[in-house]
Amino acid sequence: MPWARDALALVLDRVAVTAAEVGKRFPLYADPESGRWTTTSRGSWTGGFWAALRWLRALHSGDVRDQAGAAGCTGRLAGWLDADTAARGLIFWYGTALGAGRGGDPCAADLRDRAARVCLDAFDAVLGIVPWGAAFGGPRLVARVDGVAGMVPLLATAGTAEGRRAARSHLDRHLALCFGTEPLRPAWERTAAGRWVGRPRPAPGWSRGRAWLLLAVADAAVCLADGSYAQVAREVLGRNGGMAGGLVPFAKVMPHQLPVLDDGLTSHGPVDTSAAAIEAVALLKLATTVGASEAEGLRGRATTTLEHLVTTHLTPPGAGRPPGMLLHGCYDLDQGVAVRHELVWGDFFLALGLALVTGLVSADDV
Repeated sequence: MPWARDALALVLDRVAVTAAEVGKRFPLYADPESGRWTTTSRGSWTGGFWAALRWLRALHSGDVRDQAGAAGCTGRLAGWLDADTAARGLIFWYGTALGAGRGGDPCAADLRDRAARVCLDAFDAVLGIVPWGAAFGGPRLVARVDGVAGMVPLLATAGTAEGRRAARSHLDRHLALCFGTEPLRPAWERTAAGRWVGRPRPAPGWSRGRAWLLLAVADAAVCLADGSYAQVAREVLGRNGGMAGGLVPFAKVMPHQLPVLDDGLTSHGPVDTSAAAIEAVALLKLATTVGASEAEGLRGRATTTLEHLVTTHLTPPGAGRPPGMLLHGCYDLDQGVAVRHELVWGDFFLALGLALVTGLVSADDV
């Protein structure tokens, strides 16, 4: 797929430009016109995606300078080890997986293993989850879909049967909560009376709610080698904007609404290209766990989504804006923050999807 190879090179060239701009800080989102990044000193919950992009750049180029830059960026994530948040799944799984595996970096492998152990220690056997935690403010005993993706494979790599059981419990409890409403409710709080009640934010219908949950299910299907999660994935795809009716064949399921919309709007607000990229990666991972006919449908739908993102939302060379920016990501619609911007995790999941379809990495790598 020449278009995919060209697009991957464009996105990873953008990574090199961004690295020179931000130095040791972490990019969060970029202005859609100038391409200038808003950055954080420690990476917030998105730091692992920046480290992962650096590793993709290093794998693509084979340049030892890129490898050193990726390793240094991964090392700067260590300050999050003791943070009380399930977002450590996103930070440490994506920030270390490529470095520990394909990158051959022993420091990344050590950081991944340490993170898996501390997250396993944070697992609450009564609640059946690693709580969202208090690191970002608010109540601690919260279950959120963005605390599932990344956490499932991270717990599963703890090297013990206990870790695999915790990974399964963490995902299954979130699935049970989120499937209790229509549209899917992405956040729940445990009350003092021992009940789970829905939280108002993120709101039902949140653009990334289904995407994060689908990715976590795909992760479980791969890392736990459990084909039953493919059946769960069909139900996830049938919720929150997917086809009605629950379980339907993969080949007939529409993923995120984005590929069929060109006006930049959905029924819930602005398009979120990052959600579409996340779902494309999830579909590609699921394709490795099902039979040939269903796998073909999944790969075809994921490839259609990626090609739409590239042709419609990725800035090309010579267009007056920095090339390689995946635009129309929505950071926080409620607060009006970066609602049509380039997002670091959107860039990562687009790059990862392109890396999967071009063979640079495999579904087992990350």
